[in-house]
Amino acid sequence: MHRYILFRVVGTIPVLLVLSLITFLLMHAIPGGPFDIEKPVPPQVMANLEKKFHLDEPLWRQYRDYVWGIVRHFDFGPSYASRSRTVKDIIRDHLPVSAQLGGLALLIAMTIGIPLGIVAALKQNTYLDYGSMFFAVLGLSIPNLVLGPLLIRVFALKFHILPVATWGTPQHMILPAFTLGISSSAFLARLTRASMLQVLREDYIRTATAKGLSQRMVVLRHGLKNGLIPVITILGPTFAVLITGTFIVEPIFAVPGLGRYFITSISNRDYPVIMGTTLLFGSFIIAANLLVDITYAFIDPRIRYR
Repeated sequence: MHRYILFRVVGTIPVLLVLSLITFLLMHAIPGGPFDIEKPVPPQVMANLEKKFHLDEPLWRQYRDYVWGIVRHFDFGPSYASRSRTVKDIIRDHLPVSAQLGGLALLIAMTIGIPLGIVAALKQNTYLDYGSMFFAVLGLSIPNLVLGPLLIRVFALKFHILPVATWGTPQHMILPAFTLGISSSAFLARLTRASMLQVLREDYIRTATAKGLSQRMVVLRHGLKNGLIPVITILGPTFAVLITGTFIVEPIFAVPGLGRYFITSISNRDYPVIMGTTLLFGSFIIAANLLVDITYAFIDPRIRYR
């Protein structure tokens, strides 16, 4: 197991290098530069700015220096838009908010989606099954851009139960977390139902039932352990997707997370922020997949990593 983990961790280095190189090339392939959106400045001032941030150097040298800065000092460079702050400052200050929002959304998705999928599988072709799948289809069909304002309209403006926006108290977290987690809960419900239906038709389930075990024991001891393996497979990437999904939800609810900076960095051509946030979320996805693979070995004893 330890050898496998070490091999996977070392294998992330070329993945992140390729990701950084593709992002770097795409950034510079887009017309315009980080200082073109400001007021027109004299050519001499523009030249001084480009020299200060090494934008006048060849691309290969800029990329080499950027990677070397990360390796040597874990330095992602300064932000061109917020010149008094570095990329590390922005990540340190705003990533915890996005992580909280993504974690709450994943918790909501698991709390709603997995039980709903189990009930739908156990009560196949009944009103509970049809109602659960109707919720799943509805949750997948309504985008966050529509669901967020709808929840604000109902629970904040009409009934005055929850605050409209901002962040800080548990009441402020409910609406954005539900907005972000509903679609994932619908997806988990469908996946759990399909997986459980397949497992419940296996021979070992019929054998356990024939031995006289109650349906509850059969489902808990034999069905869930195998039926939830596909669900666990996508939980890690789902968490990474939920964090990146905050890019849409955060502006709706004025959440001071990292998503706002990522969006504005693209329009501002803020190269260091684009690179830093892209590598950060790429690392999240890699780490989530590794955690899922390790979890397999504890859930299914047939899986062994060497």
